[in-house]
Amino acid sequence: MRVLVTGAGGQLGHDVTGCLKIRGDTAIAPSHEEMDITDRSAVDACFARGHPDAVIHCAAWTAVDLAETHEAECRNVNVNGTMNLTEACRSAGIPILYVSTDYVFDGTLGRPITVDDPTCPVNVYGFSKRDGETVVRTYHRHYIVRTSWVFGSSGRNFVKTMLSLAQKTDTVKVVDDQIGSPTYTADLAPLLCRIIGSGKYGTYHAHNAGYCSWCGFARGIFSAAGVRTQAVPISTREYPTAARRPPDSRLDTSSLTEAGFGQLPEWQDAVARYVRSNPYIE
Repeated sequence: MRVLVTGAGGQLGHDVTGCLKIRGDTAIAPSHEEMDITDRSAVDACFARGHPDAVIHCAAWTAVDLAETHEAECRNVNVNGTMNLTEACRSAGIPILYVSTDYVFDGTLGRPITVDDPTCPVNVYGFSKRDGETVVRTYHRHYIVRTSWVFGSSGRNFVKTMLSLAQKTDTVKVVDDQIGSPTYTADLAPLLCRIIGSGKYGTYHAHNAGYCSWCGFARGIFSAAGVRTQAVPISTREYPTAARRPPDSRLDTSSLTEAGFGQLPEWQDAVARYVRSNPYIE
């Protein structure tokens, strides 16, 4: 299978590209310069050159706080770019897998969120990803995979930030009243590669098993790394950000089991494996 991967330079796209190669598939991984997804002619040209059999759409504007003051730019990537790819897939008659986010929800249900629960974003980024989902759903050959708190070997992420801080300080203040699930790209990428060729279209929630707060996540990172740095819990009010965050974005991943894809490993196990493969991070 020839799979076009957008955002191949990012954390998830990097691992998806590598996973496809391991599986024996052909990964078409254009850079932003080679294919700007907000330019329909550039997308069509890439399709004409690469003749993909499917698309895994990982590219996105993910700067959540910056999106609050750059709404047009954020929506251009997450909505218009997604529209260009969806229309190109429709014309070619091939499936598209759209990677979405827990931020399409407001996090007020007080329980894990199912794939059928109504979306209700609380920030510009969340609205843009929700509207991207709406675009993708206009084409019947689609998969939507919502995930959360992603970390991987490529690019910046929370784990790298915590490990870097651990080299400089004995205590780190971390928000303890936002709950969700970490997701290791090395675990998520193989799942996406299985889903794209399955023909089991629809919406899925996918993350490493288990839930925690950001503070709990930090403590798990420090424990896995064997460092003495302490994560001190603080409230969201004590750490103001430009964009609101959902307080409880736990996702119900039963859709994966129901479709026969199984579940990803526990997040603590994922963090331990990540730290072993990235023992020193600036």
